[in-house]
Amino acid sequence: MGLTDAIFNHPRLGYYGEYGGAFIPEILRTTLDELTQVFEDARRDSSFWTEFEQVMRTYSCRPTPITLLENLSREVGGARIFLKREDLNHTGAHKVNNVMGQGLLVRRMGKSRVIAETGAGQHGVATATMAARLGLECTIYMGAVDVERQRPNVFWMEQLGAEVVPVTDGSATLKDAINESLRDWAYSMADTHYVLGTACGPHPFPQIVAYFQRIIGEESRQQLLDSVGRLPDRVYACVGGGSNATGLFLGFLDDAAVELVGVEAGGRGLETGDHASRLAGLVGTPGVAQGYKTFFFQDAEGQMRHTHSVAAGLDYIGVSPILAHLAEIGRVRIEAATDQEVIEALKRMMRSEGIIGALESTHALAGALREVGAMTPDQVVLIGLSGRGDKDIFTIADALEDENWQRFLADKAARS
Repeated sequence: MGLTDAIFNHPRLGYYGEYGGAFIPEILRTTLDELTQVFEDARRDSSFWTEFEQVMRTYSCRPTPITLLENLSREVGGARIFLKREDLNHTGAHKVNNVMGQGLLVRRMGKSRVIAETGAGQHGVATATMAARLGLECTIYMGAVDVERQRPNVFWMEQLGAEVVPVTDGSATLKDAINESLRDWAYSMADTHYVLGTACGPHPFPQIVAYFQRIIGEESRQQLLDSVGRLPDRVYACVGGGSNATGLFLGFLDDAAVELVGVEAGGRGLETGDHASRLAGLVGTPGVAQGYKTFFFQDAEGQMRHTHSVAAGLDYIGVSPILAHLAEIGRVRIEAATDQEVIEALKRMMRSEGIIGALESTHALAGALREVGAMTPDQVVLIGLSGRGDKDIFTIADALEDENWQRFLADKAARS
């Protein structure tokens, strides 16, 4: 059994090595069992994937292209750099892949309401978009800190008809939004589906999200074979919860010659404690929280520590159990990029290629730029650009300390 096949057909259902599982209150067991059965029936129905691909072609412009970064490749030297352009998806990120797929499952279950958590806001926008298209009631839980730093996405969620609920508990970021979503679901499961946005949480969510996001890796693999005539030597993806990385890596998981590199949020540096890295440097430790077992950013007593990242979507305490397993067996190498490295990488790509990536995605670029120069010109690197940077305009402006932009904001505040 190959690694890819093991993810979807492991004899120990819901586990990836020692990680995964479903550690949930009894009240949720019936609902998760129902979801598991609906998902199993759907993925064994050959027409279901065909329907999913049709929706993504006609609604989200798939397949998204790969782009050769000619100028940046020349500047850096070494391998040729390609981007997988999930930023060109409808709603601006890879999140729509999973959301539209889960929407098809909601329709099979006959439920009328969806809820979701969001950090960077891209998953929230995608869920609100799906709900509008399918005529569903929609509630989005978002940490109050993220509501402030991702205001453009909050605006669009509300315009799409979703109720956005700021969560003020804990650190008021992504983990707290997930907790609030689980509380809601415990009381509303009869008519509500929780559209979990990343490859985390209790089984079957990691498997469901991986199933739909694998479209990224499958497309990338074929596109490189068609355009370059070969597979990449190395594939980089940012790692928060892990949906983008898992989806991209699944296209190459059984190709032993392709090195897979995940890049976590190094924040202000791993040595400072102000970061959101779980696997890089083995900063995290195994534990059980939010319904599953994986590596968490926690203290010696198992209490979750506060995370930090310039990218809201990477500001999470846990990581996909799939990636935890793949890192443990050595199939995926995990690195971390600091906030400063990410801002510099973003500036470099904007000015050399005219592409504005999301801060989350740019972690992968920053990790690649540290290493690509040591490779040879006949080698190929693929980087997953999981989203575009429109949503980060205020955060990026603050980070770049743009005097004109700061003057504009000050004048605007004075007028109001």
